[in-house]
Amino acid sequence: MSQQGAALQSYNNELVKCINDLCSKRDELHKQILQEEEEKQKLQNDIRILTERLAKVNESLSKKMASRNDFDKTIAETESAYMKILESSQTLLNVLKKESQTLREKSVPGQRVAQS
Repeated sequence: MSQQGAALQSYNNELVKCINDLCSKRDELHKQILQEEEEKQKLQNDIRILTERLAKVNESLSKKMASRNDFDKTIAETESAYMKILESSQTLLNVLKKESQTLREKSVPGQRVAQS
């Protein structure tokens, strides 16, 4: 019977050792889980912060693009009006030259006045 007792004691020691090994592995795994959960929380917070920043940048971009479009429209309208002014000025100048010529010819009948 002492042989059976020794075998039982050996099995018991081995069983306790296996249980302790399993507990150590479980504890190590638990530490890893806690670390990854902490990292997950940090990443989720970073995502939240970046999402908020992205929304603000998108809003700012939208406003600036609308403002730029207003500038483009104003510039185009101004350039168009300026071109009309130039065309009108040229037409006015041509009319004025003709009228001046006509007036000069009328002021001295039969004599041509030299143009300056």
